[in-house]
Parts: sequence; C-alpha cells; structure tokens
Amino acid sequence: MSKKRLPKAIRPNIAHKRSPAPHHPGLSEPMPEATVSTRRVSSVAKNDVAEITADERKARARQLVKRFSLWAGAAGLLPVPVVDLAAVGGVQIQMLRQISQIYNVPFSKNRGKALIASFAGTMIPATTGIGMASVIKSVPVAGTAIGAIATPALSVGTTYVIGMAFIEHFVSGGTLLDFEPPNYQEFIRNGIPQDLA
Repeated sequence: MSKKRLPKAIRPNIAHKRSPAPHHPGLSEPMPEATVSTRRVSSVAKNDVAEITADERKARARQLVKRFSLWAGAAGLLPVPVVDLAAVGGVQIQMLRQISQIYNVPFSKNRGKALIASFAGTMIPATTGIGMASVIKSVPVAGTAIGAIATPALSVGTTYVIGMAFIEHFVSGGTLLDFEPPNYQEFIRNGIPQDLA
C-alpha cells in the first residue's frame, strides 16, 4: 500500500521556515502568545469553588434567595391568571438550580419541580392564597386590583421560605434526593432561623 501525497496547499511547509528576525536594540521583542488550556482554567474554577467557606456559601445563597424572591414578586404581577403562577414556579426552579450549584448538589429539573410542588403543599395557606389571588385577577376592576397586590406579596414570601429551607437542608449535607418537605413544617411555623435570615 502506497502513501498518497498531500496537495501542496495543505502539505506542512518544513523547508521554508522563517529565519528569526534580526534584533534591533530600540525595539522590544514581541511577546509570545499565551496559550491557556481549558483544563487549567476549569481546574482553577473548581479550586475557587472548593475554597469558598461555609459562611461565604450561605451569604451567596441568601443573596440569591432574596433576588429570586423579588423576581417571583415581579412574576406575580403578570395580569393573566394561571400564567403568573407558572412564571413564579419557573423562578423558583431557577432559584433551586442555582442554590444547588452553590452547594455542589446535583440538580434534576423534574425532581426540583416535584420538590417545590410538594413543599408548596406543606405551606397550604400561602399556596392557596396565591392560587386564589391569581384567580381573583379574572374579576374585572376590583379583582384585578386585589390580585395585583396579593399575588406578588404571597409569591415573594413563599419563594423566600422555600429558598431558605433548601439552604438549611443543603447546609446540613442533604441533597435533592433526601429532601422531605414535611420535615420543614416546623421550620415554616417557627419562622426562619436568625443565622439564615
């Protein structure tokens, strides 16, 4: 079997290497281009995540929950009933995804949806209130005004409580697989602990 020769246009040009440029005393030498491997960058990023202290993680997670609570309130302002609830649920899923990333907990969207839905079920008065406020928006004038006030307020509160409960769960070493919403009913009744709030 004989080897085929590459066309001249793509053949390596070993014979025609450039000779180094003469050194001029007044000119500085060109800097070689830096090559950074992606492995090195990703390992540095992983080391930065590993070096985050528990207090820094908690602070980042709390800021995240506060921000997403405000976004949930904004989603609650949507004037269309049921669409606002879907938007609030989407915000809560994204919040859970980012909290999971902060604590290096594997995230599954389906598992996250199921947990948030079951956790919302443990907060029956608040979630029923959000649903009712959303439905009230369909009543002209007065219903729209009441829903526009109640839905965002309840959305902010429930999103905040859900986020703080997951922070407490992840701080204790838990994952999404072992999260049991009924275990956090006491957490909801007693209010959020001061070290989390």
